[in-house]
Amino acid sequence: MNKLAATLGVLVFAGAAAGWFVTAPRPLSDAAITALPEGDAERGEVMFWAGGCASCHAAPGAKGEDKLRLSGGLKLETPFGTFVAPNISSHRDDGIGGWSKADFANAMLTGVSPEGSHYYPAFPYTSYARMKPEDVSDLFAFLQTVPEVAGKAPGHELGFPFNIRHGLGVWKLLNFSADPVVAAPASGPDVDPEVWQLGRYLVEGPGHCSECHTPRDALGGLDKSRWLAGAPAATGEGKVPGLDAASDVGGWSLADIAYYLESGFTPEYDSVGGEMVPVQENMARLSATHREAIATYLKALPR
Repeated sequence: MNKLAATLGVLVFAGAAAGWFVTAPRPLSDAAITALPEGDAERGEVMFWAGGCASCHAAPGAKGEDKLRLSGGLKLETPFGTFVAPNISSHRDDGIGGWSKADFANAMLTGVSPEGSHYYPAFPYTSYARMKPEDVSDLFAFLQTVPEVAGKAPGHELGFPFNIRHGLGVWKLLNFSADPVVAAPASGPDVDPEVWQLGRYLVEGPGHCSECHTPRDALGGLDKSRWLAGAPAATGEGKVPGLDAASDVGGWSLADIAYYLESGFTPEYDSVGGEMVPVQENMARLSATHREAIATYLKALPR
């Protein structure tokens, strides 16, 4: 009996150790870190607006240059608890001014913090993981140029078991992938594959449109079988509209979508509202080529 109990104890311990190892944070390899190019701040500003950084990390309602004061503090109330956007200004102690390029790349591409722990996916690294390493380096270079803002944002407000970060390793095993969602380039007489691929990159990667416009399962993972089909609002009542062919946007022309992203006006001359306002303001700062690419991708979504 003692031998059986000891054997069971060893098996339980081995299983727990294996589970802990499998769900441990997985940062980038040394080779991937070494391969990161030098960043260009000018190109990085494009990624800053495409990635919507100011929407969560600047003060709500910030305008003009205040959008670059990235003190954090925005509260995202979800069924899992309240997540608080951190300070990502260039302040060395309270922001990310003391981070290395490797720290930043790990955060963006693997969801791993400089301390080696999992980030909660309220930070949309699940989309940013599809970004090109050179774009991540460029974004980091730009963030080093924004103003220093003192003051750390408050911590998240999470109860058990969601306050156990290591458990996110299981969630990542189920939900985290850097692969494109819509795998094959669209084709047809009206679709330029290169433009479509740029649109896919912007929508599925830095733009992280799916984080709001795709429904989630009970564990908070994106239901990719209903990609961009609309979803309950994650931070309040109401519904985030779909962007797929079955949605109202599906009836818009390519020019309608591109113009909406530029101006904030729908084909019916309604204006953008709610949480889409800062998103549209970010899109307006991109080039016409970027907005056309986004529209091309959305118009070619599988029916």
